[in-house]
Order: sequence, then C-alpha cells, then structure tokens
Amino acid sequence: QVQLVESGGGLVQPGGSLRLSCAASGSIHSIGDMGWYRQAPGKERELVATITRGGSTNYADSVKGRFSISRDNSKSAVYLQMNSLKPEDTAVYYCNAHWGYRDFWGPGTLVTVSS
Repeated sequence: QVQLVESGGGLVQPGGSLRLSCAASGSIHSIGDMGWYRQAPGKERELVATITRGGSTNYADSVKGRFSISRDNSKSAVYLQMNSLKPEDTAVYYCNAHWGYRDFWGPGTLVTVSS
C-alpha cells in the first residue's frame, strides 16, 4: 500500500512559478513510475508529466518547456517545477504512483493562476 500527499499549491500571478511536492509513504520501495495529473473545473483529468524510476520523462504538449518533473527515489518523492504559469494551468494537481498492478493517487493540491 502507498499513501501520497501533495503540497506546494497556492495562488500565483501569470508568469510566476510554483514547485509542487509529493511525499510517498508505505511500501515505498515497490513504487515504479510516478507522475502529475491535473483536473480543471468542468474538464477531465489529464496527464501533465510522468517520470520513470530511471528518470525518463514525458510531458503534455501544453506544459512542455515550462514544467519540469523530477524525483528522489531514496525518499520516494516526486516534484513538479512550474514556471511561466498561465491562467489555463489553474487546476487541482494530483500525484500518481504505480505500485504493482495498482495506481495510487494523492488528494490533490489546488493551483490557481490569476492576477
């Protein structure tokens, strides 16, 4: 079993930056790929970025060049550095982790980009 908790969300002006963190606990040595997803009001949850245990990354086209995902395997933590934020980035951001055949999700952290 894995538990995930996100932190770092908040209110930021357009063009600003935020760094999201996700702390994992439980059977952390069994965690495989991790990632960040987001869900805006009235929209489906969408992939933002993923990262393998080896550090290979994948980004949604909408965030590529602005966001950067990283992880610390020793701490089973994953991070999302968000730069040049836009109003359309406003969403609840969720941490995701693969564990065996299962996916685990954090409760989410709200990011609001507004002037």
